[in-house]
Amino acid sequence: MSTFLENQNWRYATKKFDASKKITAEDLSTLKEAIRLSASSYGLQPYKIIIVENEALRAQLQGAAYGQSQIVDASHVIVFANEMNFGEEGIVNFGKNISETRGIPLESIQGYVEYMKSNITGLPEETRNIWSSKQTYLALGNLLNVAAELKIDATPMEGFVPAQVNEILGLDKLGLNATLIATLGYRHDEDATQHYKKVRKSNEDLFITL
Repeated sequence: MSTFLENQNWRYATKKFDASKKITAEDLSTLKEAIRLSASSYGLQPYKIIIVENEALRAQLQGAAYGQSQIVDASHVIVFANEMNFGEEGIVNFGKNISETRGIPLESIQGYVEYMKSNITGLPEETRNIWSSKQTYLALGNLLNVAAELKIDATPMEGFVPAQVNEILGLDKLGLNATLIATLGYRHDEDATQHYKKVRKSNEDLFITL
């Protein structure tokens, strides 16, 4: 645990990446698995993860992200996109996945599938879209934590125009909406931000015990 906390103190939102340093295939596989294993509501994972390697696309994304250099300098760019209007189809597919993964009859979990349907499909579409977008933040948290363990720098971003990112990546056609971007790589020696002291609330200001 002490190592985990040390790595959390080490990490920061990197402002300038060293474009010459790339994440290995092995570490990328670990980062992807961390995202895949993330917690989500009911375990439904109502989102897709887009790894943008194409340099031309990344140059376009930089424009949609207010010119932030991390988009083009980082080793990898990951876009989190929630599924729009998530509903019965996604829940049914999840039920099939449970059945196949655990080797149990689909009928044995039908009650749980119907329970999820009753809790989700009856919600207004806007509410479901907000709910599915929130799930991407859980996946981002897993990514940031594991990246720190691997001593890989990361910058989580909300500073972009979702409609532009959706258009550039063709997400609209897939029923997806970009909610978050994470750039990953290695800090540049010239990034002065790495030397700043981490600023957080004190325990007294942050925690309330009842």
